[in-house]
Amino acid sequence: MAKDYSKYFTTPSIKDARKRKTKETLTIDYNDYYNIKGFGKNKTYRIETFGCQANEADTEKISGILEQLEFTESKTLEHADLILLNTCAVRENAENRVFGELGRLKQFKKNNPDLILGVCGCMPQEEKVTNRILKKFQYVDLVFGTHNIYKLPQYLETVILSKERVIEVFSEEGNIVENMPRIRENTKKAWVNIMFGCDEFCTYCIVPYTRGKERSRLPEHVKEEVKELILEGYQEITLLGQNVNSYGNDFTDIDYKFSDLLTDLHEMDIARIRFTTSHPKDFNLETVKILSKGGNLMPYIHLPVQSGSNEVLKRMNRKYTKESYLELVRNIYKYIPTASLTTDIIVGFPGETEEQFQETLDLVKECKFEGAYTFIYSKREGTPAEHYEDNVTMEEKKQHLYKLNKIVNDGYLRGTKRFEGKIVKVLVDGFSKNNDAILAGYTENNKLVNFSGDASLIGTFVEVKVTTAKTWFMLGEQVG
Repeated sequence: MAKDYSKYFTTPSIKDARKRKTKETLTIDYNDYYNIKGFGKNKTYRIETFGCQANEADTEKISGILEQLEFTESKTLEHADLILLNTCAVRENAENRVFGELGRLKQFKKNNPDLILGVCGCMPQEEKVTNRILKKFQYVDLVFGTHNIYKLPQYLETVILSKERVIEVFSEEGNIVENMPRIRENTKKAWVNIMFGCDEFCTYCIVPYTRGKERSRLPEHVKEEVKELILEGYQEITLLGQNVNSYGNDFTDIDYKFSDLLTDLHEMDIARIRFTTSHPKDFNLETVKILSKGGNLMPYIHLPVQSGSNEVLKRMNRKYTKESYLELVRNIYKYIPTASLTTDIIVGFPGETEEQFQETLDLVKECKFEGAYTFIYSKREGTPAEHYEDNVTMEEKKQHLYKLNKIVNDGYLRGTKRFEGKIVKVLVDGFSKNNDAILAGYTENNKLVNFSGDASLIGTFVEVKVTTAKTWFMLGEQVG
C-alpha cells in the first residue's frame, strides 16, 4: 500500500481560485523570510522552462535561489540531481508536452533513485493537474505553484533531509516578495516584473486562476531594481505583467499608474525600455503620448486583440470593442508614426461564424500589424468558455488559421521591408543560431537583424544598414 503523504499536501481549488479576496497584499523581503545555505553543495540542478516571459523570469529567480543554496547548474538532464519543470497552462498542448516529459523522466528516476523531480509554475495551480500528478506521477517529489517560489529552500530542506514528498500549491495568491536572488540568462537584457496576477477573467483563459489577483510592486522597488541593472551594465529592460497597463490600479494609498512609471523610467539612464503584455482596455491616450517621447521608450507595442468581432469579443469578456481598439491603434500611429504593432489572435472561438472571422481579417489589414501570435482556440477546463456550444469544425478552424497566417505573414514582410536600405541600431545578442560567423540582434522596433561582425560586438549597440528584408528577419552590413 502506498504511503499516505496527505499531511504534507496543500492542493489548489478552482473554486477558491475564482475568489478575489480583499486581504491586503504585503511586501516582504526574501532575506528576512528564509536564509539558509549549504545543503545544495555538491549537487546539480536543471530547469526546463515552458511558456511565456513570466515563466522565464520565474526560472531566473528559481535559479538564483538554488545557486544561493550552493547547487550548480547541470548542462544536461542526465547528470542533474534536481530537475524542475517550470510549466505553462495557457494552452492544452503545453500541458501535454509537460506530461510527456514527466513520462520520459520516469526512467531517469529509476536510474537514479536519489534524483529529485519537481513541477512548478502555472500548471500546478490547476486543481486537475495537481490531482493527476498525485495519482499518476507518484515519483514526482516536489510540486509548488506561482505564489510560493520564495519557499523553495524550505521545500528542498524537507525533500532532501527528511526524504518526504512536498506538494504545496496555494489557491490564495501570495504576497510580493522583494530581493529574491536571480541568475539572469542575459547579461545585457533583463526582465523586470512590475506586477503579478490578472483580474480580467477572459472566458477562455486560465491565467487569473493560476496567477491570482493583480498585485503591483511599489514604484520605488521597481525603480531601485532598474538602477541596479544600470550599474551592472544592462542596456535593455522589459517590464512584465499579465496586464502592464493596469499597473497601480490596486494601490490604495498612492495615485501612481503605468504612465507615471514610464515617465520616471524615461528619465533614467537605461538605453531601452520595452513592456509586455498590454490590454487594450487599459491602454490610454496618456500612455501613448508618453511613449511618443521616444528616447529609451521603444516604438514597439504588442497589443493583443484576439478577435475583430464585437460579438466574439463580448463572449470572450475582453471589455473593449472593435471600434475602441481601432481608435487606440489610430492614436498610436498618430503620435508614434514609426511604431511597430504586433498582436495575439484566436481563431475558432466557440460559435465564431464565417462573417465574424472575416471581421478579424479586415481588422488585421486595417491595423497593419507587423506580426502576430495566432492560435486555434484551446479549451481550458475550469474556464467559462469550456461550456460554450461550439459548432465550428476543426477543419474550418484550420482553414481560418491558414487564411489569417497568410495575411499576418504579409505584415511581417511589410514590417521588415520598410527598413530596407536604412540604417538601424542593433543591440547584438550573439551569434546567429544557424551560422557562428554571423551576428544577430534586435532593432528598436524589435526586428531581428543578421550581419557579419566580430564577437567583441556582442552586448553592444551597432549601426547596421539593412540590405535585404526577409519575412522573419533582415540582413545587413555594419556601418563604420
